[in-house]
Amino acid sequence: MRKTELSHPDSETQSRYFNALSEALGADGIAVNYFERDPGMSIGDCYHRHREQEEVFIVLSGTATFDTADGEISVETGETIRFAPGEWQRGWNRGSERLQVLALGAPREAGPTDLRRECPSCDQRTPVIVDESDTEVIFYCKDCGTETGQYT
Repeated sequence: MRKTELSHPDSETQSRYFNALSEALGADGIAVNYFERDPGMSIGDCYHRHREQEEVFIVLSGTATFDTADGEISVETGETIRFAPGEWQRGWNRGSERLQVLALGAPREAGPTDLRRECPSCDQRTPVIVDESDTEVIFYCKDCGTETGQYT
């Protein structure tokens, strides 16, 4: 048995907060992640699908809006949503208050993941190439090479 804290950030200085809890809990078969996002921020960096992992999102506070192949789906405080392996999704805080979400994924290792982002040059969601360094992540359109986003 292991116990850990969610470790809430200073919301005055961090608009996006992520806490990977799996290791602290000693969870081998399931990914356990805690997210906080200010209004307008996305939960993930790309529209994506995990080929082998299912994901469950539990909204602790706020409203999460997920872009899916079936359109937008809103999940309110106290509600949950499950994505089966292969289902496309990207979560957002499109509400007016800070979003707090607990995400569970099984198996823990996500396996192959397909990523897409809006490409301004191609005018559609396209596959991406991810360029990661120690200080930043940059996404490029796989079709035309245009940068589609970055974060540090």
